[in-house]
Amino acid sequence: MVNMQKVAVIGCGFVGATSAFSLIQTGLFSEMVLIDANHQKAEGEAMDLSHGSAYLTPMNIYAGGYDDIVDAGLIVITAGANQKPNETRLDLVKKNVAIFKSIIPEIKNRNCEGILMIVSNPVDILTYVTLKLSGFPAHRVIGSGTVLDTARLKYVLGRHLQVDPRDVHAYIIGEHGDSELAVWSGAQVAGIHINHFCELRGHFNHQEAMERLAQQVRDSAYEIIERKGATYYGVAVAVKRIATAIVKNEHAVLPISSLMQGEFGLNDICLSIPTVVGSQGVEKVVDIYLNNEENEKLQESAKALKEVLNGLDL
Repeated sequence: MVNMQKVAVIGCGFVGATSAFSLIQTGLFSEMVLIDANHQKAEGEAMDLSHGSAYLTPMNIYAGGYDDIVDAGLIVITAGANQKPNETRLDLVKKNVAIFKSIIPEIKNRNCEGILMIVSNPVDILTYVTLKLSGFPAHRVIGSGTVLDTARLKYVLGRHLQVDPRDVHAYIIGEHGDSELAVWSGAQVAGIHINHFCELRGHFNHQEAMERLAQQVRDSAYEIIERKGATYYGVAVAVKRIATAIVKNEHAVLPISSLMQGEFGLNDICLSIPTVVGSQGVEKVVDIYLNNEENEKLQESAKALKEVLNGLDL
């Protein structure tokens, strides 16, 4: 029996610990199990997180093993090597695929019926690897995808236009990485097309601004890693947002990474497209409008991911 109020976090590094911290503040869960190759680290994190419980919704937080995930409604996987300065997310592939080859069979062997959320990078590759190694139905394997990149785009557009980023509606799609793209053709603020709204705010050089802002989003992880060694707060908030959509069955539209099954002519690959997300995981990949240039960039992004997948031994 799946318990949607139970979450497991596998991997207690920066991203895992920060995601756990983000999740305990939602009030969504009554139980959280932390799993790490270094069990002492998981114990320390569980103790530290538990000490705030007097000010939170009552919750049992503990370090455990794979037997503890059997009834978890949501299993968040953040385990893996960190991205180093000057290293792309795709450079991480071999290291993290090897780690996933030890983790995913453990999950498969427990016959879990919860939803797997992959956060480790390169997230699109590892979401696909998880899907293949787990044998889970596609709707129950999702990657955090470009949920964070989209938040970054909303943030930089909000700053650019001096509006609340929550009123900016725009998506980053494709790979969570260097080949990602912004869907400018559908971007808007308060129902007004982005170019028109820019002009209302005194900005007229649209092409230059679009290229600059998209580059800023794409490079932001590198900038943060260069300055502080790792990114984790932003992605922890993205994990919290996806978890909320799942547990509350929100039917929220989020650009998660999931298996493409003919959408945009793409098959047998995981990447990010706005998707309706609810208690079953993936409900529907949304057939958003893309102009010709955007469609070409999406195909190129998929091709870059395919080339990596083709080099893996699955």
